[in-house]
Amino acid sequence: MKRSLWATAILLALNCPYVTWAQSPAEKPDYSAYILTPPAPETPRINSAKVFGVRPGAPFLYTIAATGVRPITFSAKGLPAGLKVNPETGKITGKVKKQGTYHVTLQAQNAKGTATRELRIEVGDLIALTPPMGWNSWNCWGNSVSQDKVMASAKAMVEKGLINYGWTYINIDDGWQSIRGGKYNAMQPNRKFPDMKKLADDIHAMGLKLGIYSGPWVGTYAGHIGSMSDNADGTYDWIKEGRHNENYKYVSPEDPEGKQIRKEHYYHGMYSFAPQDAQQWADWGIDYLKYDWNPNDYYYATEMYDAIKKQNRDIVYSLSNSAPYADAPIWMEKSNCYRTTGDIRDNWNSIFNIGFQRQDHWASFNRPGHWADADMLVVGMVGWGPHLHYTKLTPDEQYSHISLWALLASPLLIGCDMSQLDDFTISLLCNSEVNDINQDPLGIQAYRYYHDKTYSTYVKQLEDGSMAIGMFNLSDQPKNIGIIPASLGFRGRQTIRDVWRQKDIATIEPKERWETEVAPHGVALIKVYPGNTRRRVIEIARGVERK
Repeated sequence: MKRSLWATAILLALNCPYVTWAQSPAEKPDYSAYILTPPAPETPRINSAKVFGVRPGAPFLYTIAATGVRPITFSAKGLPAGLKVNPETGKITGKVKKQGTYHVTLQAQNAKGTATRELRIEVGDLIALTPPMGWNSWNCWGNSVSQDKVMASAKAMVEKGLINYGWTYINIDDGWQSIRGGKYNAMQPNRKFPDMKKLADDIHAMGLKLGIYSGPWVGTYAGHIGSMSDNADGTYDWIKEGRHNENYKYVSPEDPEGKQIRKEHYYHGMYSFAPQDAQQWADWGIDYLKYDWNPNDYYYATEMYDAIKKQNRDIVYSLSNSAPYADAPIWMEKSNCYRTTGDIRDNWNSIFNIGFQRQDHWASFNRPGHWADADMLVVGMVGWGPHLHYTKLTPDEQYSHISLWALLASPLLIGCDMSQLDDFTISLLCNSEVNDINQDPLGIQAYRYYHDKTYSTYVKQLEDGSMAIGMFNLSDQPKNIGIIPASLGFRGRQTIRDVWRQKDIATIEPKERWETEVAPHGVALIKVYPGNTRRRVIEIARGVERK
């Protein structure tokens, strides 16, 4: 992997209808020379998750993600009663009433050939059997998010081909809320989101899923209403007094800089509207909830968990932020994802502190259905609204960022402006073998096998008996890093595969050392296969008496 250069320009840009100042397009560096992921073949290749969980009777939506020359015809053999596959789109929809494990064979066929992949459908109490993959609005749009921007992101997910690699969720972060009302006296969308139900329907029609944001305070970090109120009717004094803008964000003439927002919003109120809000989200067709406050605590996490469980649809429940480690068993029991730290930023110190310093102790609490969340991906055009800039991470640092999050089995939520995806960023997000490491059905978080001040080696066992290994150079100089298969417990001859380049690069004996030069802040992500044999071993003593 070549040593990277810093971005040549970090300028400001955004196409936002709610600001009026002049803006100019931000420049993007040309990182095409750093692309390692090969183009997808013209023959079909199925890239979607190999296991999927759903509760009995809940609406089922699973899109067979496949690359290859279009048109592709899809089929699925062994689907349980109640499900059907659309042969043109690959969407599997319906409802399954009977609990159980169902083994399905997916097929994708085009003029160039046919591909199959096994899918295990688990109908029971557990969902999110692999880490969620999708997009979140905060790291690009911040509080300037709108329905048009969300829909544009969903369209980009499809048009730029990410849906063909298993990217699924389109998540609205803070900034959509107005006052309470409607059938349940639940929070309603502000003028930036004129029709939330239509948005959900349109996104589902594309084969994607929709997420939303709230928290158990009277207000949110960005100054909108939360799922609690000091008033029994769900009204808010600061809104009655007119201390808000046209989108019901806290704004006060006496407090133009928003210094009182913490006092006005960051506390739990007397009355909870979590059940009403959950019911409204289910009616709209929401599939994912980011529930954000600090410190996370048992009572309020459980309250929303119970409210979601009562709905007639599966909603992935993600806690944020900085979940206290002392309560890790609670987060694993009461949620699907739990943010392990504060907010990420697009610089190496943030990646290093979150990825290499703050995740290892969560390994015991990371498994199918329950994922320790290292926060969103800071690649592409980010900026936290309203202005955007190209990520400050070098290409090598971006490879380390994506590789480590894949190994850690962290949820993968893209944080950039999807409409401005460049070829290099697409290559980072659309490597089927890297994504397979993250989506491996075993759901094991990588273990830090070796670490010092200059490099770290992470290892992750995979379902097929192979092992994914990330060798990270933490220093500012190129460094040779290697492995000896026998030291990791391998027996027999092993093949080394370069995962980013998707090609085998060596075959070695167990006690033979293999190493490669890794760029500063870069990574060598490899797969060692086939692993140890699963066959019965029979030893025959040839003329030698066995003792």
